[in-house]
Amino acid sequence: MGRSQICSALAILALFFFSSALADDVVVLTEENFDKEIGQDRAALVEFYAPWCGHCKKLAPEYEKLGASFKKAKSVLIGKIDCDEHKSVCSKYGVQGYPTIQWFPKGSLEPKKYEGARSAEALAEYVNSEAGTNVKIASIPSSVVVLSSDNFDEIVLDETKDVLVEFYAPWCGHCKSLAPIYEKVATAFRQEEDVIIANLDADNHKDLAEKYGVSGYPTLKFFPKGNKAGEDYDGGRDADDFVNFINEKCGTSRDSKGQFTSKAGIVESLDTLVKEFVGATNEEKKAVFSKMEDEAGKLKGSAARYGKIYLKAAKSSMEKGADYANNEIQRLERMLAKSISPTKADEFTLKKNILATFA
Repeated sequence: MGRSQICSALAILALFFFSSALADDVVVLTEENFDKEIGQDRAALVEFYAPWCGHCKKLAPEYEKLGASFKKAKSVLIGKIDCDEHKSVCSKYGVQGYPTIQWFPKGSLEPKKYEGARSAEALAEYVNSEAGTNVKIASIPSSVVVLSSDNFDEIVLDETKDVLVEFYAPWCGHCKSLAPIYEKVATAFRQEEDVIIANLDADNHKDLAEKYGVSGYPTLKFFPKGNKAGEDYDGGRDADDFVNFINEKCGTSRDSKGQFTSKAGIVESLDTLVKEFVGATNEEKKAVFSKMEDEAGKLKGSAARYGKIYLKAAKSSMEKGADYANNEIQRLERMLAKSISPTKADEFTLKKNILATFA
Protein backbone atom coordinates (compact mmCIF):
# COMPACT_ATOMS: atom_id res chain seq x y z
CA MET A 1 0.00 0.00 0.00
CA GLY A 2 1.24 3.51 -0.82
CA ARG A 3 1.64 6.03 1.96
CA SER A 4 -0.88 8.32 0.40
CA GLN A 5 -4.27 7.70 2.03
CA ILE A 6 -7.54 9.56 2.17
CA CYS A 7 -10.08 9.94 4.96
CA SER A 8 -13.19 7.77 4.88
CA ALA A 9 -16.65 9.29 5.14
CA LEU A 10 -17.27 8.41 8.76
CA ALA A 11 -15.13 9.39 11.73
CA ILE A 12 -14.24 6.52 14.01
CA LEU A 13 -16.03 6.28 17.33
CA ALA A 14 -14.14 6.02 20.58
CA LEU A 15 -12.99 2.49 21.29
CA PHE A 16 -12.99 1.01 24.74
CA PHE A 17 -10.83 -2.04 24.35
CA PHE A 18 -7.80 -2.37 26.51
CA SER A 19 -6.06 -1.49 29.70
CA SER A 20 -2.38 -0.70 29.33
CA ALA A 21 0.45 0.93 31.18
CA LEU A 22 -0.85 4.32 30.19
CA ALA A 23 -4.55 3.64 29.74
CA ASP A 24 -7.28 5.69 31.42
CA ASP A 25 -7.09 3.91 34.76
CA VAL A 26 -6.97 7.28 36.50
CA VAL A 27 -10.38 8.99 36.38
CA VAL A 28 -10.18 12.36 34.61
CA LEU A 29 -12.09 14.94 36.63
CA THR A 30 -13.54 18.22 35.38
CA GLU A 31 -15.70 21.08 36.62
CA GLU A 32 -18.70 19.19 35.23
CA ASN A 33 -18.15 15.81 36.86
CA PHE A 34 -16.16 16.58 40.03
CA ASP A 35 -19.13 16.70 42.43
CA LYS A 36 -20.69 13.68 40.73
CA GLU A 37 -17.59 11.56 41.27
CA ILE A 38 -16.21 12.94 44.56
CA GLY A 39 -18.00 12.89 47.92
CA GLN A 40 -20.33 10.12 46.85
CA ASP A 41 -20.33 6.42 47.69
CA ARG A 42 -16.60 5.88 47.48
CA ALA A 43 -13.47 7.56 48.81
CA ALA A 44 -11.11 9.32 46.41
CA LEU A 45 -7.48 10.31 46.04
CA VAL A 46 -7.23 13.31 43.73
CA GLU A 47 -4.15 14.80 42.07
CA PHE A 48 -4.45 18.49 41.23
CA TYR A 49 -1.90 19.11 38.49
CA ALA A 50 -0.79 21.39 35.65
CA PRO A 51 0.34 20.02 32.26
CA TRP A 52 3.52 22.13 32.23
CA CYS A 53 4.59 21.12 35.75
CA GLY A 54 7.82 19.11 35.83
CA HIS A 55 7.04 17.45 39.17
CA CYS A 56 3.63 16.44 37.78
CA LYS A 57 5.26 14.82 34.76
CA LYS A 58 7.63 12.95 37.05
CA LEU A 59 4.70 11.75 39.16
CA ALA A 60 2.62 10.67 36.14
CA PRO A 61 3.94 7.09 35.67
CA GLU A 62 3.71 6.41 39.41
CA TYR A 63 0.18 7.78 39.57
CA GLU A 64 -0.83 5.70 36.56
CA LYS A 65 0.51 2.59 38.31
CA LEU A 66 -1.60 3.53 41.31
CA GLY A 67 -4.70 3.97 39.14
CA ALA A 68 -4.15 0.63 37.40
CA SER A 69 -3.67 -1.14 40.72
CA PHE A 70 -6.84 0.32 42.29
CA LYS A 71 -8.96 -0.02 39.16
CA LYS A 72 -10.93 -2.96 40.58
CA ALA A 73 -11.22 -1.52 44.08
CA LYS A 74 -14.85 -0.38 43.98
CA SER A 75 -14.60 1.56 47.25
CA VAL A 76 -11.81 3.86 46.02
CA LEU A 77 -11.46 6.27 43.10
CA ILE A 78 -8.05 7.44 41.88
CA GLY A 79 -8.57 10.72 40.01
CA LYS A 80 -6.80 13.76 38.64
CA ILE A 81 -7.82 17.23 37.52
CA ASP A 82 -6.04 19.70 35.22
CA CYS A 83 -5.91 22.98 37.15
CA ASP A 84 -5.06 24.97 34.02
CA GLU A 85 -8.37 23.85 32.53
CA HIS A 86 -10.48 23.80 35.68
CA LYS A 87 -9.26 26.68 37.82
CA SER A 88 -12.48 27.08 39.80
CA VAL A 89 -12.31 23.57 41.29
CA CYS A 90 -8.63 23.87 42.18
CA SER A 91 -9.21 27.28 43.75
CA LYS A 92 -12.13 25.91 45.76
CA TYR A 93 -9.85 23.35 47.38
CA GLY A 94 -7.02 25.77 48.07
CA VAL A 95 -4.56 24.42 45.54
CA GLN A 96 -1.57 26.73 45.16
CA GLY A 97 1.21 24.45 43.94
CA TYR A 98 1.50 21.38 41.74
CA PRO A 99 1.06 18.57 42.14
CA THR A 100 -1.25 18.74 45.16
CA ILE A 101 -2.71 15.42 46.26
CA GLN A 102 -5.79 15.34 48.47
CA TRP A 103 -7.80 12.54 50.08
CA PHE A 104 -11.59 12.76 50.08
CA PRO A 105 -13.24 10.29 52.48
CA LYS A 106 -16.39 8.49 51.34
CA GLY A 107 -19.35 10.88 51.28
CA SER A 108 -17.22 13.93 52.07
CA LEU A 109 -16.09 17.01 50.15
CA GLU A 110 -13.77 17.98 53.02
CA PRO A 111 -10.34 16.69 51.97
CA LYS A 112 -7.06 16.31 53.76
CA LYS A 113 -3.76 16.90 52.03
CA TYR A 114 -1.42 14.02 51.31
CA GLU A 115 2.11 14.88 52.46
CA GLY A 116 3.91 11.59 51.88
CA ALA A 117 6.33 10.28 49.27
CA ARG A 118 5.28 10.31 45.63
CA SER A 119 5.94 6.73 44.69
CA ALA A 120 3.15 4.36 43.69
CA GLU A 121 4.00 2.17 46.68
CA ALA A 122 3.82 5.03 49.20
CA LEU A 123 0.56 6.32 47.74
CA ALA A 124 -0.94 2.82 47.82
CA GLU A 125 0.07 2.38 51.45
CA TYR A 126 -1.66 5.68 52.31
CA VAL A 127 -4.86 4.79 50.42
CA ASN A 128 -4.97 1.33 51.99
CA SER A 129 -4.60 2.89 55.43
CA GLU A 130 -7.35 5.45 54.85
CA ALA A 131 -9.79 3.22 52.97
CA GLY A 132 -9.21 -0.10 54.71
CA THR A 133 -8.24 -1.73 51.44
CA ASN A 134 -5.38 -4.13 50.79
CA VAL A 135 -4.28 -3.35 47.26
CA LYS A 136 -0.75 -3.97 46.03
CA ILE A 137 0.90 -2.11 43.17
CA ALA A 138 0.51 -4.04 39.94
CA SER A 139 3.62 -4.77 37.95
CA ILE A 140 3.08 -3.27 34.48
CA PRO A 141 5.47 -4.42 31.74
CA SER A 142 7.00 -1.71 29.60
CA SER A 143 6.27 -1.53 25.87
CA VAL A 144 9.59 0.24 25.22
CA VAL A 145 12.28 -2.10 23.85
CA VAL A 146 15.44 -1.81 25.95
CA LEU A 147 18.58 -1.70 23.80
CA SER A 148 22.14 -2.63 24.71
CA SER A 149 25.42 -3.30 22.93
CA ASP A 150 24.31 -6.93 22.58
CA ASN A 151 21.05 -6.31 20.70
CA PHE A 152 21.38 -2.82 19.17
CA ASP A 153 22.41 -3.88 15.65
CA GLU A 154 19.99 -6.82 15.57
CA ILE A 155 17.01 -4.62 16.40
CA VAL A 156 17.81 -1.12 15.13
CA LEU A 157 19.53 -2.13 11.89
CA ASP A 158 16.85 -4.64 10.91
CA GLU A 159 15.82 -3.58 7.39
CA THR A 160 12.29 -4.88 7.95
CA LYS A 161 11.61 -2.57 10.91
CA ASP A 162 11.08 1.17 11.48
CA VAL A 163 12.77 2.00 14.78
CA LEU A 164 12.62 5.13 16.95
CA VAL A 165 15.45 5.26 19.50
CA GLU A 166 15.77 7.48 22.55
CA PHE A 167 19.35 7.88 23.74
CA TYR A 168 19.05 8.83 27.41
CA ALA A 169 20.96 9.08 30.67
CA PRO A 170 19.49 7.87 33.98
CA TRP A 171 20.40 11.15 35.74
CA CYS A 172 18.86 13.38 33.03
CA GLY A 173 15.81 15.36 34.24
CA HIS A 174 14.42 15.90 30.73
CA CYS A 175 14.70 12.15 30.12
CA LYS A 176 12.69 11.43 33.27
CA SER A 177 10.01 13.89 32.15
CA LEU A 178 9.88 12.25 28.72
CA ALA A 179 9.65 8.69 30.11
CA PRO A 180 5.85 8.47 30.64
CA ILE A 181 5.19 10.09 27.26
CA TYR A 182 7.60 7.75 25.51
CA GLU A 183 5.96 4.77 27.23
CA LYS A 184 2.59 5.94 25.96
CA VAL A 185 3.95 6.13 22.40
CA ALA A 186 5.42 2.62 22.69
CA THR A 187 2.10 1.31 23.95
CA ALA A 188 0.24 3.02 21.10
CA PHE A 189 2.29 1.12 18.50
CA ARG A 190 2.67 -2.23 20.23
CA GLN A 191 0.22 -3.85 17.77
CA GLU A 192 2.40 -2.75 14.83
CA GLU A 193 4.90 -5.52 14.13
CA ASP A 194 7.07 -3.37 11.87
CA VAL A 195 7.36 -0.42 14.30
CA ILE A 196 9.66 -0.49 17.33
CA ILE A 197 9.91 2.19 20.01
CA ALA A 198 13.18 1.67 21.87
CA ASN A 199 15.64 3.34 24.21
CA LEU A 200 19.31 3.05 25.09
CA ASP A 201 21.08 4.03 28.28
CA ALA A 202 23.72 6.10 26.49
CA ASP A 203 25.55 6.78 29.74
CA ASN A 204 26.18 3.06 30.04
CA HIS A 205 26.85 2.54 26.32
CA LYS A 206 28.99 5.54 25.44
CA ASP A 207 30.47 3.81 22.39
CA LEU A 208 27.06 3.62 20.69
CA ALA A 209 26.19 7.18 21.68
CA GLU A 210 29.46 8.41 20.17
CA LYS A 211 28.95 6.34 17.01
CA TYR A 212 25.65 8.09 16.34
CA GLY A 213 26.83 11.58 17.33
CA VAL A 214 24.86 11.79 20.56
CA SER A 215 26.15 14.58 22.81
CA GLY A 216 23.05 15.61 24.81
CA TYR A 217 20.12 13.87 26.43
CA PRO A 218 17.56 12.87 25.46
CA THR A 219 18.51 12.54 21.79
CA LEU A 220 15.98 10.84 19.53
CA LYS A 221 16.88 9.21 16.24
CA PHE A 222 14.67 7.45 13.74
CA PHE A 223 16.00 4.44 11.85
CA PRO A 224 13.52 3.72 9.02
CA LYS A 225 13.64 0.60 6.90
CA GLY A 226 15.36 2.52 4.12
CA ASN A 227 17.96 4.48 6.13
CA LYS A 228 19.82 2.67 8.86
CA ALA A 229 22.26 5.57 9.23
CA GLY A 230 19.54 7.18 11.32
CA GLU A 231 17.69 10.49 11.07
CA ASP A 232 17.47 13.09 13.82
CA TYR A 233 14.01 13.50 15.35
CA ASP A 234 13.46 17.22 15.86
CA GLY A 235 9.70 17.22 16.45
CA GLY A 236 7.66 18.01 19.52
CA ARG A 237 7.83 15.98 22.71
CA ASP A 238 4.11 15.39 23.29
CA ALA A 239 2.65 11.94 22.63
CA ASP A 240 0.60 13.26 19.69
CA ASP A 241 3.76 14.72 18.11
CA PHE A 242 5.50 11.35 18.21
CA VAL A 243 2.42 9.48 17.03
CA ASN A 244 1.90 11.82 14.07
CA PHE A 245 5.58 11.45 13.16
CA ILE A 246 5.43 7.65 13.21
CA ASN A 247 2.20 7.59 11.22
CA GLU A 248 3.68 9.86 8.55
CA LYS A 249 7.00 8.01 8.31
CA CYS A 250 5.73 4.44 8.64
CA GLY A 251 2.34 4.64 6.91
CA THR A 252 0.54 3.59 10.10
CA SER A 253 -2.80 4.97 11.29
CA ARG A 254 -2.80 5.01 15.09
CA ASP A 255 -3.86 7.61 17.64
CA SER A 256 -2.11 8.23 20.96
CA LYS A 257 -4.24 5.56 22.66
CA GLY A 258 -3.12 2.94 20.16
CA GLN A 259 -6.47 2.81 18.43
CA PHE A 260 -6.82 2.76 14.65
CA THR A 261 -7.88 6.08 13.13
CA SER A 262 -10.48 6.41 10.39
CA LYS A 263 -7.64 6.25 7.81
CA ALA A 264 -6.64 2.71 8.77
CA GLY A 265 -7.18 0.18 6.01
CA ILE A 266 -8.01 2.71 3.30
CA VAL A 267 -6.31 1.96 -0.03
CA GLU A 268 -6.48 4.95 -2.37
CA SER A 269 -6.68 2.97 -5.61
CA LEU A 270 -9.50 0.77 -4.30
CA ASP A 271 -11.26 3.72 -2.71
CA THR A 272 -11.49 5.34 -6.13
CA LEU A 273 -13.08 2.20 -7.56
CA VAL A 274 -15.55 2.03 -4.65
CA LYS A 275 -16.86 5.47 -5.61
CA GLU A 276 -17.43 4.14 -9.12
CA PHE A 277 -19.00 0.96 -7.70
CA VAL A 278 -21.46 2.81 -5.44
CA GLY A 279 -22.73 4.96 -8.30
CA ALA A 280 -23.09 2.09 -10.76
CA THR A 281 -26.16 0.07 -11.75
CA ASN A 282 -26.38 -3.56 -10.63
CA GLU A 283 -25.09 -4.76 -13.98
CA GLU A 284 -22.25 -2.19 -14.04
CA LYS A 285 -21.21 -3.18 -10.50
CA LYS A 286 -20.02 -6.56 -11.81
CA ALA A 287 -17.59 -4.86 -14.18
CA VAL A 288 -16.30 -2.54 -11.45
CA PHE A 289 -15.92 -5.50 -9.09
CA SER A 290 -13.73 -7.17 -11.69
CA LYS A 291 -11.51 -4.07 -11.74
CA MET A 292 -11.34 -4.18 -7.94
CA GLU A 293 -10.22 -7.81 -8.05
CA ASP A 294 -7.43 -6.90 -10.49
CA GLU A 295 -6.29 -3.98 -8.33
CA ALA A 296 -6.44 -6.00 -5.09
CA GLY A 297 -4.27 -8.67 -6.73
CA LYS A 298 -1.46 -6.14 -7.10
CA LEU A 299 -1.32 -5.27 -3.41
CA LYS A 300 1.42 -6.50 -1.09
CA GLY A 301 1.82 -6.88 2.67
CA SER A 302 -0.88 -5.45 4.92
CA ALA A 303 -2.48 -3.74 1.91
CA ALA A 304 -3.25 -7.18 0.46
CA ARG A 305 -5.22 -7.92 3.63
CA TYR A 306 -7.16 -4.69 3.24
CA GLY A 307 -7.86 -5.57 -0.38
CA LYS A 308 -9.62 -8.77 0.69
CA ILE A 309 -11.86 -6.75 3.01
CA TYR A 310 -12.77 -4.41 0.13
CA LEU A 311 -13.67 -7.34 -2.11
CA LYS A 312 -15.75 -9.04 0.56
CA ALA A 313 -17.62 -5.79 1.25
CA ALA A 314 -18.29 -5.23 -2.45
CA LYS A 315 -19.50 -8.82 -2.95
CA SER A 316 -21.81 -8.60 0.10
CA SER A 317 -23.17 -5.27 -1.13
CA MET A 318 -24.15 -6.86 -4.45
CA GLU A 319 -25.73 -9.86 -2.72
CA LYS A 320 -27.48 -8.10 0.18
CA GLY A 321 -28.34 -4.71 -1.24
CA ALA A 322 -27.50 -1.07 -0.67
CA ASP A 323 -28.28 -1.16 3.06
CA TYR A 324 -25.65 -3.81 3.77
CA ALA A 325 -22.77 -1.40 4.49
CA ASN A 326 -24.71 0.79 6.93
CA ASN A 327 -26.20 -2.20 8.75
CA GLU A 328 -22.80 -3.84 9.10
CA ILE A 329 -21.21 -0.59 10.31
CA GLN A 330 -23.82 -0.33 13.06
CA ARG A 331 -23.15 -3.92 14.11
CA LEU A 332 -19.40 -3.29 14.26
CA GLU A 333 -19.90 -0.12 16.30
CA ARG A 334 -21.84 -2.15 18.87
CA MET A 335 -19.01 -4.67 19.02
CA LEU A 336 -16.40 -1.94 19.39
CA ALA A 337 -18.27 -0.44 22.32
CA LYS A 338 -17.76 -3.70 24.25
CA SER A 339 -14.66 -4.78 26.11
CA ILE A 340 -12.71 -6.67 23.44
CA SER A 341 -9.08 -7.48 22.75
CA PRO A 342 -6.84 -5.02 20.87
CA THR A 343 -6.54 -7.51 18.01
CA LYS A 344 -10.31 -7.77 17.64
CA ALA A 345 -10.71 -4.00 17.91
CA ASP A 346 -8.20 -3.53 15.08
CA GLU A 347 -10.02 -6.11 12.95
CA PHE A 348 -13.44 -4.53 13.48
CA THR A 349 -12.15 -1.00 12.92
CA LEU A 350 -10.51 -1.92 9.61
CA LYS A 351 -13.78 -3.45 8.41
CA LYS A 352 -15.76 -0.44 9.62
CA ASN A 353 -13.45 2.04 7.90
CA ILE A 354 -13.59 0.18 4.60
CA LEU A 355 -17.36 -0.33 4.79
CA ALA A 356 -17.72 3.42 5.34
CA THR A 357 -16.46 3.96 1.79
CA PHE A 358 -19.45 1.92 0.56
CA ALA A 359 -22.01 3.74 2.74
